[in-house]
Amino acid sequence: MSPSGVIPQATPRHSWQGTGVVLVIFALATALGLAVAPRWPSFPVVLLYLPPVLAAAAFAGRWPALLTAVAATLGYNFFFTEPTYTLLIHDPGDALTVAMLLMVGLVTSHLVTSLRQQGERAAFHANRNATIAGFARRLLSCSDEVEIADVAAGELARIFDCHACVVAGQPEARLLAGAAGVDRLTEADLAVAAQVLADGVPAGRHISGGSLTDWQFHPVRASAAALAAAGLARSDGAPPVEPDRLSLLDSLLDQVALALERARLESAGRENIVLRERDALRSALLGSIGNDIRPRLHTIAAGLRKLQRAGGADGEVLHMVGGETARLTGFIENLADLNLTENPDPVMAGEVAIDLYRRTVTLRGAPVRLTPKEFAVLAELGRGAGRVLTHRYLLRAVWGPAHEDHIDYLRVAVSALRKKLGEEVILNEPAVGYRLAVQSAQ
Repeated sequence: MSPSGVIPQATPRHSWQGTGVVLVIFALATALGLAVAPRWPSFPVVLLYLPPVLAAAAFAGRWPALLTAVAATLGYNFFFTEPTYTLLIHDPGDALTVAMLLMVGLVTSHLVTSLRQQGERAAFHANRNATIAGFARRLLSCSDEVEIADVAAGELARIFDCHACVVAGQPEARLLAGAAGVDRLTEADLAVAAQVLADGVPAGRHISGGSLTDWQFHPVRASAAALAAAGLARSDGAPPVEPDRLSLLDSLLDQVALALERARLESAGRENIVLRERDALRSALLGSIGNDIRPRLHTIAAGLRKLQRAGGADGEVLHMVGGETARLTGFIENLADLNLTENPDPVMAGEVAIDLYRRTVTLRGAPVRLTPKEFAVLAELGRGAGRVLTHRYLLRAVWGPAHEDHIDYLRVAVSALRKKLGEEVILNEPAVGYRLAVQSAQ
């Protein structure tokens, strides 16, 4: 199996094909030199031995190139220096030529081999980066944890040419996705995966001694926690990942961790949107209750009081209806106070803190006891956030529509609040109403 996109393994530098090419070039160089030297004595035969050295460095590797450089030196000495067909050298010039050939051959073989290695490393890293980028693009199209696990398992199986799976869940590990024929794991497999999820370190076959599983599990980590575990295995029992490819596996698992973290954040964001929409709907319903039902209950209560003052009606029935109306009014008042869109922070007015959610008032940190009507007036002013609220609005909101003209009720409540909280907390707008001297929440 050789799937596309798999990073190829480094091929051995010394191969029979490369050695054969070097021997052929070496033989041709020697034969050409023997043919040319007798006819053109001044011909630089020594240069004919550089191509075999270059070919060895390009096709066979460093050590064959070095051996070829030594062999070229000996061959030139044997065939072309006096006395020929021996390794002896009588002419100092020939000795210098042989020495220069050896040095040039060694340096050239080293340079060509270094260039070849750099090219191989560049190609390897380019293929590696392309694999990681393609893997990340596939994960980017996924929207949930299961889809990410399915894509990750398939890509890991393709890249490493093995079976692959993704496991998640604590304390009970569960199989999220499998590839290359994986649809279930044994209890021993899941136990090792759970250990990896808990400890955050790889475990399994060829990693931890005496393991009962055929799988290698590697943690998919985000920060310090393991979000999932990737399992790899081969049918022949061989290690699924070679040591020199572990860094690639770590990089791919980092991409899986980023995708899982992104999916979880997006899921949390969607849940927050749903909660905000639900709270907005509930707030609208509560506002409707406060604005539509509460005034009608106040009107019913006012009508009952008129009937009681007029007399002639059944007192027991009026008392029963009055009690139920008061009870319903209390329920509606409590619901209307549950405004979910309000800022949960206390409203600050100087040294006074008004907590509309907990229905508490403190002055310089000490609790202040207020009557229900006093707190209702203060709460309405607090909800107004420094705006001027008219006398009629406050009377209607706190005492009901039947008492819109009873401004003395409001003046008594405001006077009591000023005595308990301070004169500067509630400001008077002559002939209009009142406002709270609020400041930004701390």
